[in-house]
Amino acid sequence: MPDPLELQRETDAALTLIVDEAVRYLAALDESPARLPGAAAAAARFDGSLPDEGSGALEALRELIELGGQAAVRSSGPRMFHFVTGGVTPAALGADWLTSALDQNAFSWVGTPLGSRLEAVTVGWLKELFHLPAAWGGILTTGATMANFTALAAARHWYGERLGIDIEERGLTGVPPVSVFSGGYVHASVVKALAMLGIGRGSVRRLPVDGVGRLDLDALDASLRDLDGAPAIVLGTAGEVNTGDFDPIDAMADLAERYGVWLHVDGAFGLFARVSPRVERLAAGIERADSVIADGHKWLNVPYDSGFAFVRDPMLLPKAFTASAEYLPSPQDPQPNFGYLGPEMSRRARGLTAWASLRAYGRNGYRAMIERHLDLAQRLARRIDEEPALELLAEVPLIVVCFRFRPPRLDEAALDELNRRLGEAIVADGRVYAGATTYDGRVALRPAIVNWRTTERDVDALADVVIELGTEIARDL
Repeated sequence: MPDPLELQRETDAALTLIVDEAVRYLAALDESPARLPGAAAAAARFDGSLPDEGSGALEALRELIELGGQAAVRSSGPRMFHFVTGGVTPAALGADWLTSALDQNAFSWVGTPLGSRLEAVTVGWLKELFHLPAAWGGILTTGATMANFTALAAARHWYGERLGIDIEERGLTGVPPVSVFSGGYVHASVVKALAMLGIGRGSVRRLPVDGVGRLDLDALDASLRDLDGAPAIVLGTAGEVNTGDFDPIDAMADLAERYGVWLHVDGAFGLFARVSPRVERLAAGIERADSVIADGHKWLNVPYDSGFAFVRDPMLLPKAFTASAEYLPSPQDPQPNFGYLGPEMSRRARGLTAWASLRAYGRNGYRAMIERHLDLAQRLARRIDEEPALELLAEVPLIVVCFRFRPPRLDEAALDELNRRLGEAIVADGRVYAGATTYDGRVALRPAIVNWRTTERDVDALADVVIELGTEIARDL
């Protein structure tokens, strides 16, 4: 097979092939199971050594369509309730295709005025959407993990400044360990970010009220008082993954201000509560934090990968991430150079998809979608309460519904085994997608409703499948 340049004529045919396949896929998406039978076997057929001679673009794409279509989870569809996964709005999908065609590196203004400008505008629009102060700094990231990494890198630099140390220049050798406090809701991505930053997983001291839940304000007050003015980081959670619950962020902000410590809020999906007057009280006080993050591929419904990090002091981002080389723009360049505000130098122009979706649907469109999802979560909660074999395990403040299958005459150990097997069976069955978790010591299901396509029919189907499969499994116990 010749050099790709000699096969440039394949471009039009390749795009036509993919457009036709995408139209077919999307037309069937609302009716499709979340996972097709034989998905694992289809994925396994991608195997073998690197070929010496290529097949050409069309043959490669046909193979990808045939096997990939069977192996891919319909994560963009309305019955994907696993992992708090949103879909892709039409505007975001079109913009994402354009992003790939334009292939901009959103590191610097000189590299892409378009990507840089749209990221700046998008960050501003997101601050408006979430009612965050306009003076804050912000950047688009790959998702919540790197958003937490970015915000906490700013916190790490702040910590060094409080001690008179430039940590980015000197490193952490000899620096006193960072005191970090959280409740029981702290997410794995936050802990992972702390590990990558050298602060350490073991630095987190959890102070939950009841051993698992919200942060204990009295315990935090006492812990910060014991520091005697030393700097520290406090972690808040807006939207816990098992129930959608929130830490008492406004009261945490009071303590952060009193003791002069950094307050970081992981709002991967909970930050979107600030879009709706119906639930904005849950996220009260986030505007008083020092940093906050969210995921775009959750409730914004833009494609993977997308996240946002916002920092009260915008100068901390370049202090943590500025790089220099003879061929790079000056860090003093007045134009926006987002590669100096986050960890990546090579950066997909994520601003195009987020900008297009925000431009297409606006504040009111997103509010309408969010409030529809709130209604769907309450519909599912009511159905659970009405079904004798289902048990709701927590209140439903947002869009995560934590429940389990609970037939009579089974002890807790048997119920855990049943629901563990039920979670596996739902994934294997594929009609809907929702996985098992452990909440308050009990195995449970925790579907999340954030896809713009999801309707009443889809949440009803979820309940029906759970009852059907749970009843079958219970017969064997």
